[in-house]
Amino acid sequence: MEIKRVGSQPSGKGPSDYFTGTVRIDPLFEAAEPARGAGASVTFEPGARTAWHTHPLGQTLIVTAGKGRVQRWGGPIEEISPGDVVWFPPGEKHWHGASPTTAMTHIAIQERLDGKAVEWLEKVSDDQYQS
Repeated sequence: MEIKRVGSQPSGKGPSDYFTGTVRIDPLFEAAEPARGAGASVTFEPGARTAWHTHPLGQTLIVTAGKGRVQRWGGPIEEISPGDVVWFPPGEKHWHGASPTTAMTHIAIQERLDGKAVEWLEKVSDDQYQS
């Protein structure tokens, strides 16, 4: 058994290569091999968002606070709120972030395949975010 005590893992800033705007990442867990799951609580300030990306084994988002947006490649932007659970299937190109006026926090859960949990792609343009 392992207990991660609150405050024992430092918060980090979402790297500007993969995020637009102010994003805080609070690690929750990263399972040791042979398990492959990992999770983090991610807070996006208004207008902040990820770049387009995919996950080799998919990703689950659980919205815990605020108002956000998600979009899969070729689909409409969807509004998300606390209590919503979003599933992106393996390999689905997508992004997620806060609404233009309200911050959003979600728990992100994904698994590693051959040590990799995400494939980062191009940034979401302002036009794409506003559409």
